[in-house]
Amino acid sequence: MANPAFSTNPAFNGKGVPTVPTPTAEQLQQHFELPSAPDPAAAAPMTIDGTVRVSLGTFAVLLVGAAIGWLTMAAVPLLWAGAALVGFVLAMINIFKKEPSPALILAYAGVQGVFLGGISSFYEVMFPGIVTQAVLATFCVVAVTLVLFASGKVRASAKATKIFLIIMCGYLLFSLVNVGLMLFGVNDDPWGLRGSVMVGPFPLGVILGVLAVLLGAYSLVMDFDFIQKGAQNRIPKKYEWTGAFGVMVTIIWLYLEILRLIAIARR
Repeated sequence: MANPAFSTNPAFNGKGVPTVPTPTAEQLQQHFELPSAPDPAAAAPMTIDGTVRVSLGTFAVLLVGAAIGWLTMAAVPLLWAGAALVGFVLAMINIFKKEPSPALILAYAGVQGVFLGGISSFYEVMFPGIVTQAVLATFCVVAVTLVLFASGKVRASAKATKIFLIIMCGYLLFSLVNVGLMLFGVNDDPWGLRGSVMVGPFPLGVILGVLAVLLGAYSLVMDFDFIQKGAQNRIPKKYEWTGAFGVMVTIIWLYLEILRLIAIARR
């Protein structure tokens, strides 16, 4: 139905030329106050299937980057180190950004893939077959966590999340201290305190590695919980990228921890 403020029925002036009446200020105000047509894309809710599709896309970009990092490791050995730094910066930007940015998340996936491919090639030279072991172990942890979550046997809770955050802060503090000791020459072991300190028959790195895998598994539960609740509450579709980013970050961390755990155990 046409807006009466802008009627297409013309009036005629004295020369027989049709004219359109000029709208008044009140008519203009009424026109601009009319609700605009809803944007179908903005109104679409987040879904689990949509998050899965977005996740598959980001992991495809990650794998392409990993192939580049693996193949260029010998020719450009420091490429993966630079990718690690850029990936960390992009991760911080994506984490603290108020709304998800598909371009930045895909950029993170590609750069982090280069880092993973390079460091995996480095470990493979020292410990042949370790990458296959780490990939299979990571897949098993993710699969088991997903099955337990889907069956309702494992759920994120406020108390468990609080404990997770406390342990995680302690783990990050230890990691920073360990890196500092290695950089300043206090500990010359390739893995620092993880390799030089023994807990019974096991290196400290093995114990911490198992702890890190458990932390990673619970972090996955939190990611799955966000995706499930986001779909149930029908939050905007753009947050599918947030869910995909969270899962990707956790799986990357899991893989790196398992890679290091196996390396320390095999040494």
